[in-house]
Order: sequence, then structure tokens, then C-alpha cells
Amino acid sequence: MRTLTYYVATTLDGFIADPSGGFDFFPVPDELISTIVEEFPETIPTQARAHLGIDPPNKNFDAVVMGRRTWEPSLDAGVTSSYQHLKQYVFSTTMSEAPDDTVTLVASDPLAYVRELKQQDGGGIWLCGGGSLAGALLPEIDELVLKVSPIVAGNGIPLFRADFEPHLFDPIESRVVAGVTITRLAARR
Repeated sequence: MRTLTYYVATTLDGFIADPSGGFDFFPVPDELISTIVEEFPETIPTQARAHLGIDPPNKNFDAVVMGRRTWEPSLDAGVTSSYQHLKQYVFSTTMSEAPDDTVTLVASDPLAYVRELKQQDGGGIWLCGGGSLAGALLPEIDELVLKVSPIVAGNGIPLFRADFEPHLFDPIESRVVAGVTITRLAARR
């Protein structure tokens, strides 16, 4: 069975973006970029892969799921398919058509859809964001990889937006890279 990994940057107070969805306040030092390229190369957008010397195959994931608001910054920049090296699924109830045929637009229940997707053949599935989609998919998340920056934002888009229902995760590893704590946790089933 495929696994769903929520791999995301977050602040100390649990925000993945500012209130309008921007994330350019996160520091991304060269050492952190090198670590990401080495360990999670498929999370680098297709347009930047050649510049960073990333050549397929993918290491962890062959698919990415994200909410519409996570996808919109790319669309606003004129990039309709940020992860052409992955199967892309964008969850939206407001869009009727994807502007790129490499992106599958999904209007159905995210939890049921991802449960079915995990049963199909393939590699890992990366949950790219956002907080509402992560909240909806929380019962299916197998692993968290959190890049915790030493920032307190005070407000923004939370790591998870969901009703109160505690889910336990077991720490696997934690280390600091260029001031960012990378923590890996497995869902306790």
C-alpha cells in the first residue's frame, strides 16, 4: 500500500503560510536547499530541477496532492504544472477545469479519494498543502516531515485546520539543518 507523507515547512507556532497564503518569509539557506535536493528532490518544482542538477528518478514520491489555494501561487505566476515529474492532484470545489492536462482536478471528498489512491500501485504520495486539506486527510497521513523554522508568525494558515480530534505520531528522527529543525514522525495506528 502507498503511503501519504505531509512534507511541509512550518513556523514554531504551527503556520505553513501567512494569512493570504504567502510563504516567502521562511528562510531557505543554501544548506537547507542542498538537504532537500538530496533527500526529497521531487519536492523541488520541475522548473528549478535542472538548475539545481536534479535528474529523475524520484526518490520518495510519484504523486502530489494539494489544495487549490496551494496551487494558486504557481497559476498566478503563469506556471500551470509545477510538478510535471509527479502525478498531480489538486482538490477544489470551485474550479471546473484544470488549465493543464498534467493536473487532475478533484472535486470529490478528499479523504475517500486519497484512500482509494493509496490502494493503487505506485510510490509514495506527497501532501504538499494546505492546512484545510491536511485536516481533511489527517486520518490517512502515514508520516509527517516538518521543516520547523525558528519563527513565530502569530497568524496565518495553520499546519492543520480540523475539528478537535487528537492523532498520535511517534518521532522517528529530528535534526537541525541551517537553523531549521527537520522532524520526521510516523502515525501511530
